[in-house]
Amino acid sequence: MTPEQLSDAFVAALADLESEGVLVLPDGLPDTVLVERPKVREHGDYATNIALQLAGTANLNPRDLAGLLAERLTGRSDIASVEVAGPGFLNVRVAAGAQGSIAADIVTRGAAYGTSETNVGQHVNLEFISANPTGPLHLGHTRWAAVGDALARVLRASGADVSTEFYINDRGTQMDNFGASLMARAHGQEPPEDGYQGDYVAALAARVVDQVPGIVDLPADEQLVAFRDVGYEVQLSEQRSELDEFRTHFDVWFPERSLHDAGDGVSGAVEHGFERLREQGHIYEADGATWMRTTDFNDDKDRVLVKADGELTYFASDTAYYVNKRERGFDRCIYLLGADHHGYVGRLQAMAACVGDIPGEHLEVLIGQLVKILQNGEELKLSKRAGTIVSLRELIDLIGVDPLRYTLSRYPTDSPLTLDVAEMTSKSNDNPVYYVQYAHARLSSILRNAADLGVTVTLDGFDAAQLATQQEGDLLRALADFPRVVARAAELREPHRVARYLEATAAAFHQFYDHCRVLPQGDEPAAPVHQARLVLVAATRQVIANGLELLGVTAPERM
Repeated sequence: MTPEQLSDAFVAALADLESEGVLVLPDGLPDTVLVERPKVREHGDYATNIALQLAGTANLNPRDLAGLLAERLTGRSDIASVEVAGPGFLNVRVAAGAQGSIAADIVTRGAAYGTSETNVGQHVNLEFISANPTGPLHLGHTRWAAVGDALARVLRASGADVSTEFYINDRGTQMDNFGASLMARAHGQEPPEDGYQGDYVAALAARVVDQVPGIVDLPADEQLVAFRDVGYEVQLSEQRSELDEFRTHFDVWFPERSLHDAGDGVSGAVEHGFERLREQGHIYEADGATWMRTTDFNDDKDRVLVKADGELTYFASDTAYYVNKRERGFDRCIYLLGADHHGYVGRLQAMAACVGDIPGEHLEVLIGQLVKILQNGEELKLSKRAGTIVSLRELIDLIGVDPLRYTLSRYPTDSPLTLDVAEMTSKSNDNPVYYVQYAHARLSSILRNAADLGVTVTLDGFDAAQLATQQEGDLLRALADFPRVVARAAELREPHRVARYLEATAAAFHQFYDHCRVLPQGDEPAAPVHQARLVLVAATRQVIANGLELLGVTAPERM
């Protein structure tokens, strides 16, 4: 019996009491009843405070209402007992057969177990890397690559239609500085003072020269444009390749310059965005500039869109980009931004309101805090322009895709992180990713050993009531929680909940395996208990594989 099934049982009991006139609920029946695993095992398998929640409006004593519900649920074949505790809590023990049937359900559903239709019909745009095509992706981008991709996966698992998007910051003087830096390195010169100084610049310049023979002989102005444009394509291709290796794939790579014309004027998507603002009455002219009246929606000041000299601000692009997303059919636009963008939250929400949308509903902003990585007690420093950047490529080579993705995904994004290379790469149970992957490998080994003995996973004759020990019950309850954990991770935009769940489930499996013999020994025939436990092993392996897939981490068969 899953928490969702038990919730439905409580809702049905409330409906019966109401239909019989025993209970009056002025606010109507709840859609769901929250049931949770109690902290104290002796209190039962699940607990709920629904009687305490409804007693006031129902004009009943909480313990009396709890007693009515307990009476309704007691006697069901899937419930062993329902007890009233304290001021009106309900503690439920699930019948062994009903609990054990979860394992069969997981084996039947396979990779689909944990998915739901909670967000079916919702079209989500998830933008989680906004980078310049002027250099390698760094650690800040790497955190979002892991977390953003994991969030996309859990949102899809909840039924949402998700489009992931990479915003290319390819407009402005930075691109000319980039081209000038490549051009200087190609001629054996130092980049300009406001250019890019990293070692990668010389290597990139050499690749451009290889791709465009004779580029260094072009007139200076043509040469600058050529180095800028070809360097852009080469560097962007490198970013794509690194992200692909990191298992982060974007549906859309959106160039900022596509919002603008070839010059500095206002046109295309930008002008269309301005029209939307004018229609809503939140754009005005003052001091020769064009402004958005964001103070109408709690921003601390109005925002300039076009300066007095006719130059567009970054916020003009931000506005046009948001309008573009909404007109592509997205109900919800989620932005994952770095810690240095904290001040943008208010203005972005105000901008959404200015174009006629509901902040927090049509536009969400998540802020990620900084990450530090230590190696031998020293921090790996980051500075793209100074040339001491720690790139995604270097991090993959140093740490590996699996430990890097898992570790970056297992913490809330609003928490600053200090991570240690040795800890992330250690092959011990103190390393969470190793601990979870080892559980999957151990489960796979059990299934291989079973096959060698001629014992296969089958639901024919599966007797769920055989799974009656405390350890089996703990593991089954953990497995039953998986769909709810995934749905909650999607709802709260917190994929780290999946990682923490996997660690707890791996611990429950190890406890089960230490106390319950799965396979027959010697010439002992496979009994119903062995068959049932093998189904439980297969179910556990499936859940851990499904959870690791949501984090973009592999589930190894052997370790």
